[in-house]
Amino acid sequence: MIVGIDAKRIVRNGTGLGSYGRTLVNDLIRLGDNDMELRLYAPDEGREDLRSQMIEGTEFFYPKGNPSAIRKAWWRSRGIIKDLLHDGVTVYHGLSGELPTGLRQAGIRGIVTIHDLIFMRHPEYYHWLDTKIYEWKFRQALKEADHIIAISERTRQDILELGGEEYADRISVIYQSFAPRFSTEVSAERKDDVRKRYKLPQRFVLNVGTIEKRKNLAVAIEAVELLPQDIHLVAVGRQTDYVKELPNSERLHMLSGVPDEDLAAIYALAEVFVYPSRYEGFGIPIIEAIAAGLPVVACTGSCLEEAGGPYNRYISPDDAIGMSEALKMSLRGGRNRQERIAKSREYIKRFEGNNVAQQVAELYRR
Repeated sequence: MIVGIDAKRIVRNGTGLGSYGRTLVNDLIRLGDNDMELRLYAPDEGREDLRSQMIEGTEFFYPKGNPSAIRKAWWRSRGIIKDLLHDGVTVYHGLSGELPTGLRQAGIRGIVTIHDLIFMRHPEYYHWLDTKIYEWKFRQALKEADHIIAISERTRQDILELGGEEYADRISVIYQSFAPRFSTEVSAERKDDVRKRYKLPQRFVLNVGTIEKRKNLAVAIEAVELLPQDIHLVAVGRQTDYVKELPNSERLHMLSGVPDEDLAAIYALAEVFVYPSRYEGFGIPIIEAIAAGLPVVACTGSCLEEAGGPYNRYISPDDAIGMSEALKMSLRGGRNRQERIAKSREYIKRFEGNNVAQQVAELYRR
């Protein structure tokens, strides 16, 4: 069985969709299934540091020649069909909500992973033209797909409500897995080095994710300001214009461009993880934080309870006082803190790579 995989995000995106693709493909390779060959198709080589995160021997395939940006986009959306047929691909997996037009007509089975439909649920967070493009790609993927992977039950419900109930028997919920580095013990020397290089405070609450309006970092800043003076907030992620709207705080430390190996150490140094996002399709940073041994405070309204499980605390995204109280109870020394962490770690075993990869591989075979 030759499986083609859309690898654009794998070679271009440092977090989010890129992390999903790299983790899943590496886990599929680790299964050691000799009856399954994976071929990764990308419009260009992208970033070497991202390609290097793939298991040695992973094969990438690119359009021939040196095409322009427009030709690359055309190849990914249509032209790739010819290459897939030539290479004998029997199943093609679109990892980021897209499938090339003509896949079904060419007789190639199509699977698409839908992460979220936030652009339809909350179009106010997007440029109007982007929402139109994303919605067109979503509906086109539904037409081409033989099967749909939703990364959470919340996303499955959104697909049925916004895409159509007729797709119900073609959707499987297969959760996103987390990279094993987050559950690996970090040495004291490594933590000390990372703390010094990034000038991290001794005690801090951690947030990881793009710093944009939907992620709602402002309420976390307000919540931390209500905590004891020695507690700071460290936010790791790409910064957008939203940073100009954030309240001023000497206790806020923003980092961007942090490599994965350093991020694992930053998780290990934190006391609590906060995720105040108003809407998510899943929320993988919550899983990473739990794997690293942190209690989580997140927000209600989407799927974060589904990701984090029942042993963490969930607050309204507009309740800074409630969030502050939840954070205070989750700091070191908080009542039942270690018990909650242990139970949460047990809960996230359902998201471990081998479990997720087995489900995806079985879907390919089916």
